[in-house]
Amino acid sequence: MKKMKLKNVLKGSFVMVMAALVFGFVTSCSNDDDDIPGTNKTHKVVFKAEASAGSSIDIAVYGIDGNPTTATSLSGTTWSSPEITTEAGAMSANVAVNAVGANASSTLKVQIWVDGELKKEGTSSGQYLSASASHTF
Repeated sequence: MKKMKLKNVLKGSFVMVMAALVFGFVTSCSNDDDDIPGTNKTHKVVFKAEASAGSSIDIAVYGIDGNPTTATSLSGTTWSSPEITTEAGAMSANVAVNAVGANASSTLKVQIWVDGELKKEGTSSGQYLSASASHTF
């Protein structure tokens, strides 16, 4: 029964994370303007996640603009995406990560690093963890 409840919670968390990512992608493109200064640059982007001791990261969804990538079957307390070079004119970067904490005081932190600089961070706490972050270039 407990395993079934955990599975349902993780499925629900995943659906919420995906909805947040889709919302982020849609809203990031709602005011597209080709004359915005600085949009003709490329960027080096890395997504990272860190969970508290005893926790386990399960899944990560990350991407640039409307191109998400899903990393599944993860484990451990840390995760990092490969470095992604954006196309010139990219508008946003988004990340969402789910994890199972060791207890109710567990934490999960996700970060978006752009050109070697931390740009955004999102956190979650509890036993069932889901954190996300979005950054607009």
